[in-house]
Amino acid sequence: MGNIMSSSFAPECTELKQTYDDCFNKWYSEEFLKGQGKHETNPCLKQWTLYSQCVAEHLTQDKDLKGALDQARGEAPFEAGGELISNNK
Repeated sequence: MGNIMSSSFAPECTELKQTYDDCFNKWYSEEFLKGQGKHETNPCLKQWTLYSQCVAEHLTQDKDLKGALDQARGEAPFEAGGELISNNK
């Protein structure tokens, strides 16, 4: 397990993150940087989906982190198409 950047915030998801990172880094270095990376679909979508599902599952189990994220989203909502997304709508 290389450097700290290869670890997931949820240790249970680290292996899935590494699998995704390996796929992405291979695509980026062997295709994208050589001008061959124009895909209609993401070649690493399966790995990303598995990793993001794992993170989402463990995020909901960390009540302190989830509470902090919910508060931050309320204070500075994300934008969608130039419109602010607000929980007050």
